[in-house]
Amino acid sequence: MALQLGDIAPDFEADTTEGKLKFHDYIDGSWAVLVSHPKDFTPVCTTELGSMAKLKHEFDKRGVKLIGISVDSVDDHNRWKQDIKDVTGASVNYPMIGDSNLTVAKLYGMIHPNASGDAKGRTAADNATVRNVFIVGPDKKVKLILTYPMSTGRNFAEILRVIDSLQLTATKSVATPADWKQGEDVIILASVSDEAAKEKFPEGWKTLKPYLRLVPQPGK
Repeated sequence: MALQLGDIAPDFEADTTEGKLKFHDYIDGSWAVLVSHPKDFTPVCTTELGSMAKLKHEFDKRGVKLIGISVDSVDDHNRWKQDIKDVTGASVNYPMIGDSNLTVAKLYGMIHPNASGDAKGRTAADNATVRNVFIVGPDKKVKLILTYPMSTGRNFAEILRVIDSLQLTATKSVATPADWKQGEDVIILASVSDEAAKEKFPEGWKTLKPYLRLVPQPGK
């Protein structure tokens, strides 16, 4: 079965560039972003890993832990880290999982379960589907899955925007509209009656349609 939103993110133990790691222990009550790559020393992924490193302080502010995975060995990752620094000017400052036997890629449904062979004998094209972003909540449930083609670099500003929305909507009885950014108006959930909304949002709201009520973003 394919991994779905709301599923518990599969746990695993793996070697990383920062030592052996158990994924659920790594989350440890935080949010987490798991970003996958089909092969080390690939051009688009090189730029992406550098971008993540440059933005790590933004993820830290939001209580989000970063982790990367690529279908290659930890030794290859450590050599690749120097290229990433050379190209982007940023040092990788989060763990990168070695998945040379495809275990995690299969566990997360990113590659065919019958795929075989060691990473050394596989090309980036063989692993082209290992291009996902998973956002996982403190409850260890999958909150977002994004799959990118190999030709398109990821937009990490968008991933931060989604995290802002997820963290806000987890506790505030609101949803966020299209293109929403931090500080903009939000939507009162349709499941919240007008009576209940008066208690939650005593300063009122703007009704565009009976099912679409806008309210200023609530504070923390």
